[in-house]
Amino acid sequence: MTGGARGIGAASAIRLAREGANVVIFDVLDKDGKETVAQIRKEGGKAEFVKGDVRSNEDLQKAVDLTLRTYGEINGALNSAGIMAAMAPDAVFDYQKQKNLLPSAIADAGDEYFDTLMDVNATGVFKSMRAELKPMLKQGKGGAIVNICSIAGLTGLAGNSAYVASKHACNGLTRNGAIDYAPYGIRVNSVNMAATETAMTDMAIKYVMAASKDNPNTEVPNMGRTKTLSLLAYADSKKRQSTVWEQAAVICFLLSDEASNLTGAIYATDGGWTAY
Repeated sequence: MTGGARGIGAASAIRLAREGANVVIFDVLDKDGKETVAQIRKEGGKAEFVKGDVRSNEDLQKAVDLTLRTYGEINGALNSAGIMAAMAPDAVFDYQKQKNLLPSAIADAGDEYFDTLMDVNATGVFKSMRAELKPMLKQGKGGAIVNICSIAGLTGLAGNSAYVASKHACNGLTRNGAIDYAPYGIRVNSVNMAATETAMTDMAIKYVMAASKDNPNTEVPNMGRTKTLSLLAYADSKKRQSTVWEQAAVICFLLSDEASNLTGAIYATDGGWTAY
């Protein structure tokens, strides 16, 4: 699985291992990835870690080769690597120094911001799926792929032009993968969450707060403030976000044989965000 070092990917890896799956985590975050593997092994599960970047075909092939060498085949894949800003996932937030790399509306967006998000969130998913599908096809036993997209792949999200474009691409790849590989017994679905308790969401909150302070006297309305909560968050007294474990539950189901009749679906695991 890509992006399995922390957050939703790590929770999914841990749960899959608890249910008997052999797991290979692929991520740029070396320390977090090794810690997640150590936790899985401590609980008696089987897991390996490969450091790499989804933008690199060579890194992805290294992960595939290790998986086949260690476990013999690939039956399922989770593509959870993704970013909201054009900087390393573990970068220390500094709004003034990173403004050109952070979420932006179209007229304010620079090439580095847009190109980086498209490279990771869209092209990275394409390259990951391609690397995963080739051994699945050769094995001839079918399989399942789940892509982590976002509510940004289902609707617009104020001030996040590249993120929205890249996550719509992620859902497009999901649909096309489902069509092309159904004859081979390979199912492809996506999950699309709203605010979830992760480092990425923490960064997004810091960005919104910093941007508001940076432009206190603007007369232009901030459209992001017109809708800030999912239905369940609105109805909750503490306005809680979803948890990584709630997302992992759906992901693991979609990867399992119990979801054998499900493919090409774009699941809104968003607490009702896109329902209104």
